Amino acid sequence: MTGGRDGGAGAPTAKHHALLAAVIAAIVAVSAAIYVGVAGIPSGLYGDGAGDRTTLADGRDGGKGHDGRGNPAAPASTGTWVSSWAAPPVGGEPGTEMTGLADRSLRNVVHTSVGGTAARITLSNLYGQSPLTISHASIALSAGRGDAAALAGTMRRVTFRGQTGVVVPAGAQVTSDAVRIAVPHDGDVLVTTYSPTGSGPVTRHTYARQTSYAAAGEHTGDTTGAPYTEESAFWRYLTGLDVLSRDSQGTVVALGDSLTDGSTSTVGANNRWPDVLSDRLREAAAAGRDIPRYSVVNGGISGNRVLADGLGRPAENPSALKRFDRDVLGRTNVKVLVVDLGINDILRDPDLADPDAVVGGLKTLVDRAHARGLKVVGATLMPFGGHRGYTDAREAVRQRINTEIRAGRVFDAVVDFDRALRDPYDPRRLRPLYDSGDHLHPSDRGYTRMAESFDLDDLKGGAPAQL
Repeated sequence: MTGGRDGGAGAPTAKHHALLAAVIAAIVAVSAAIYVGVAGIPSGLYGDGAGDRTTLADGRDGGKGHDGRGNPAAPASTGTWVSSWAAPPVGGEPGTEMTGLADRSLRNVVHTSVGGTAARITLSNLYGQSPLTISHASIALSAGRGDAAALAGTMRRVTFRGQTGVVVPAGAQVTSDAVRIAVPHDGDVLVTTYSPTGSGPVTRHTYARQTSYAAAGEHTGDTTGAPYTEESAFWRYLTGLDVLSRDSQGTVVALGDSLTDGSTSTVGANNRWPDVLSDRLREAAAAGRDIPRYSVVNGGISGNRVLADGLGRPAENPSALKRFDRDVLGRTNVKVLVVDLGINDILRDPDLADPDAVVGGLKTLVDRAHARGLKVVGATLMPFGGHRGYTDAREAVRQRINTEIRAGRVFDAVVDFDRALRDPYDPRRLRPLYDSGDHLHPSDRGYTRMAESFDLDDLKGGAPAQL
């Protein structure tokens, strides 16, 4: 071919032949490098245009840049970026105010909703008081359910704009480069970070209902799990795991309080109602039902309210209205929002909660979701008779809120958790089978019943047309 291109330009000299050969060799080398960079990354690492996306951790960027497009070095694999796991940051970890967790490897164990051919992580320093230095990070599949050891052959280094480390400013978060790794659905993934220096309070999700691990020193690449002798009941720094999925079309976010967070569910069993809903969607799709192929991620924070923030600056346990952009719009490729909130507005208000104010806050969440094209499914508030906070006056507030929800004046569709779990002989209480024992939070069977009460067809479609 090179001879044909040159044939009409006169007789080339030996010098011209040598120059032409050098140019062709350079072109071939560059082309080969581009091909390897896009389609055949050795070591399983590559960038995707969302790498090192540093943003304010309160979500004010609205999740920009989460679609995985915009970089010619994006993964060669086809698919859709979706959230497979998420956990909102709740507050700073007590006891870490001075030194953080310097010279510690933190191995978070997280459970996937859907699988994919690539993954990327989001780390938050929302509650840190100084920049957080992550010098090394890794991702791997767990060798066993919740095990700190990595499955053989799955350990991958995580990079940020091609670098092994990243500095996350105080109050900010960062999204990594994409990593080529076969992530299974309904599986456990290990995400490990190492910080050589402290950053003040460690940003965490408090009630993980999952055991994670820590080790002294830098052990992000360890596959044995042997150095990870410290156990943790919460997730540290890690707030999101996205996957490039060939099976999922989008993400469902479950925005809620402890009833969504999974308080009182069995540790390590992944029996929160969003987990069970994810299983139902996958089983329905496998059975050939005309059901959206969505991932489901957990946006629950124990104690969360619609209207009021927790204490602190920034607020620990911020209200649903305040965290909406970060924990809903900031997730990847969100299609549907499920809201289960209001109980803590009733229980934690020092005065009797105003049901109209709570309903108004829920309607504001719906309006903001509709503005981004999201469909919103809302849940009725479950009974809490027998709980230490119960009063007849608070029960009346719950009933008034549920009346508005059932009448269709708040959400696009309704899932009736109240009807599904209440005791038919005393509707002010949970049915004993579904009660964890505190008369507020469900048992494992209760969480399963919550997910079973969903009409999966309600997840179809988008926001209603604005008139």
